[in-house]
Amino acid sequence: MTCSIVALDGSIRPEISQPAPDRQVSGNPSTQISNYFSDASGQFFAGHWSASRGKWRIRYTENELCVMTSGKVSIESETGERCTFVAGDAFVVPAGFCGTWEVLEDCSKVYAVFEPRAPGS
Repeated sequence: MTCSIVALDGSIRPEISQPAPDRQVSGNPSTQISNYFSDASGQFFAGHWSASRGKWRIRYTENELCVMTSGKVSIESETGERCTFVAGDAFVVPAGFCGTWEVLEDCSKVYAVFEPRAPGS
């Protein structure tokens, strides 16, 4: 088995999308994902994500480490806990988190995602 370091840079074509219409709360946000690494198990991913202004509902099945590289976001839980993050901030969104993600200033982040396997799979 060879093991090579994967730099999260270089030019790969980003996947461009929008939150599903039933999840959008305000604005017309657009997201871009450049996934630079996926492990063989299909459970771990890392790359760059960016988004334009808007707000949408989120429901995490994965654990995600986020490191903001630009912009400003506000994340609010279903219980009303609100956190705001800007460039240089790092945080984890745990699996099971439900609430809203609001992009206050066009933003970008580096992400590392771990998606646990469902029991029995």
